[in-house]
Amino acid sequence: MSEKIYRDSVHNIIRLKTDTEEGKLLVRLIDTAEFQRLRRIRQLGLAHFAYQAAEHSRFTHSLGALHLATRILSKLELTRKISAPHKTAVRAAALLHDIGHGAFSHVIETILGFHHEQFTIEAVTSSETEVGQVLREFSAELPENIAAIIRGDFRPVALAQLVSSQLDVDRMDYLLRDSLMTGAKYGIYDLEWIIKSLEIDEENDRLYVSARGIYAVEDYLQARYYMFRQVYFHRTLRSAEAVLRSLMRRALNLFQSGKFVWFAEKTPFEKILKGEKLLLTEHLQIDDADVMFHIKQWEKSEDEILSDLAKRFLHRRLFKAFDLDMPENERQDFLEKARKLVENSDFDTDYYFIEDKAGDVPYYFYTKTQAEPKNLIYVEEGFSRPAIREISEISAAVRGLQKGYQIYRVCFPPELKKDIAKLYHHK
Repeated sequence: MSEKIYRDSVHNIIRLKTDTEEGKLLVRLIDTAEFQRLRRIRQLGLAHFAYQAAEHSRFTHSLGALHLATRILSKLELTRKISAPHKTAVRAAALLHDIGHGAFSHVIETILGFHHEQFTIEAVTSSETEVGQVLREFSAELPENIAAIIRGDFRPVALAQLVSSQLDVDRMDYLLRDSLMTGAKYGIYDLEWIIKSLEIDEENDRLYVSARGIYAVEDYLQARYYMFRQVYFHRTLRSAEAVLRSLMRRALNLFQSGKFVWFAEKTPFEKILKGEKLLLTEHLQIDDADVMFHIKQWEKSEDEILSDLAKRFLHRRLFKAFDLDMPENERQDFLEKARKLVENSDFDTDYYFIEDKAGDVPYYFYTKTQAEPKNLIYVEEGFSRPAIREISEISAAVRGLQKGYQIYRVCFPPELKKDIAKLYHHK
């Protein structure tokens, strides 16, 4: 049997048959310029500042998502018929779901004001991209089917949930992969039992987990909860993001006020500095290396703030991240005094005093009240007369996770750590 083999750190061997039209399609998609670009975008953005081995890419994660989609579809087909076009759309969407990501994954999105899913939809439906051309050559309907899965309006909904839901192949892969590559063990859960337990509720067009799989899903949701608390919200990672945001904002502000900021000519970076939205083809030219190259040039900038921030980022001289563990009514007074201390130390507080908030966001934690109905996780309760219910209705463990978790930190130059600590303890 003809096949293409990809060795993977999480799933060991990922096989794609090359003697079928669908298999050939997937291999061609992997070999497109747009998908190969994902090799140059780190899956975890700036997590390598905190976890030195977290150098894995969106490319490896996307292959993992495809592998899981393939396995789950094969399991579901044991008891029901899934049409060939639907299978192809789900597998291709799982593979391509991150193709629109920008440099350093989610970090640049917040700075430049775009969402990677919109660029993903544009990339798969465009006639100007290799990936769009390959999809259209296979089937005229395939690009729009993939776009519908990513947008969330594909039918049947149950199949789209494999790619985009609270229990999808994206999350299933990145938890295991990020846990392995960071060395943090919080993201380990019973993947095999979840795959074994997944079913389709035909009447309501939704995925659900059979009764025997509820504990595996509890395990999965707890893994997500603790990975966000211990890895994705790590102080050093968030500090690195704060420095990068300040650095990019300084470059943007200088350029837009008419000051000189170096950029590579005839590249999309000029439009970035002008604050203009990039076209799809321009966006797909940018990866981690482009941003790093510009930051290395800015280290030599005549602007002291831009130069200093570039050096801090390049040489890992990051801000100190300080948790504000105090009553809310005391917080504002502390913030005002701390900001004044930073200002009196000759640091521009627009760039050197950053409030960092993160917490009750549906993407981070599973919550019944904030999730869209299509994103809820349903499980089977009981064996003799089973009923399908939303998981938090029958799981005390999941209800406990829905109490929420928030962080409120300030990030500032580490040179001021002792002075700001004194302010805090004085409170």
